[in-house]
Amino acid sequence: MRRRFVTLDVFTEKRFSGNPLAVVLEADGLSGEAMQSIAREFNHPETVFVLPAEEKKHRARLRIFTPGAELPFAGHPTVGTAVLLNRIDGGRAADIVLEEKIGLVACRVGATGANSGQATFVIPQLPAETGTVASAAEIAAALSIDAADVGFDGYTPQRWSAGNAISFVPVRGLDAIGRAKPDTARFEPTFGREGRAIAYLYCAETAERGHDFHARMFAPKLGVAEDPATGSAAAAFPGVLVKRGRFGDGEHKVVIEQGYEMGRPSQMQLAFSIEKGALTRASVGGSAVVVTEGVIEA
Repeated sequence: MRRRFVTLDVFTEKRFSGNPLAVVLEADGLSGEAMQSIAREFNHPETVFVLPAEEKKHRARLRIFTPGAELPFAGHPTVGTAVLLNRIDGGRAADIVLEEKIGLVACRVGATGANSGQATFVIPQLPAETGTVASAAEIAAALSIDAADVGFDGYTPQRWSAGNAISFVPVRGLDAIGRAKPDTARFEPTFGREGRAIAYLYCAETAERGHDFHARMFAPKLGVAEDPATGSAAAAFPGVLVKRGRFGDGEHKVVIEQGYEMGRPSQMQLAFSIEKGALTRASVGGSAVVVTEGVIEA
């Protein structure tokens, strides 16, 4: 049957930048296998399938796929789908709840134009440190950089999850992060020891003034050679920041830039609260703009 779809660029206000997303509407009746095939066909970092909510008070139920696997949660699909559903609903500022495999995701969303909007979601699961990481030398070899490039200002490699377990790799600056390239023989054994191999590189040197961190993300086995913007990593990043002790009690905001090496600059707005040295709440937000609309036979 013919099903409507929309593609959006997410974590950007400009088309043909940010992170591409496909959203298939009216996904009732599709099996998981069919959804995976459609995600491979779109070949975007993620494809969302919108289903009726299990509870009527919620806006929709989402299933999220990369070209290679289903995810329980992801940030840019949440932001992009929230903006699209808000557009369908008329564009007024609203609070909605999306049902994802990780659980309920509360979003604040509103239109910024006829085909664009902004959305912020409260992370449904506070980040937790999980598993172990390889040595700096092993990490450097897997990323084709020098061991001396790994680590800066007290930040060390760690593995955190706010729904998706990710290896966070601090890199000393833009030059080093720009040289990073997954070594096909070493990447999976280094980063996939305790789950999916996802490496999120970050540094405090940025390409644009006013931003706080610069990032890159690689996950070849998920069908994502490099991701222009990784909201699930941004959701877990407060765990890294709080453990480092850089931020004290109170409310904090940082901007993470990503995708610049790919020619798809993206900006993610991260806000988080700390009480008595512990993370109590975090949210991730950004913009999205519609790029294409059509129908797919599926």
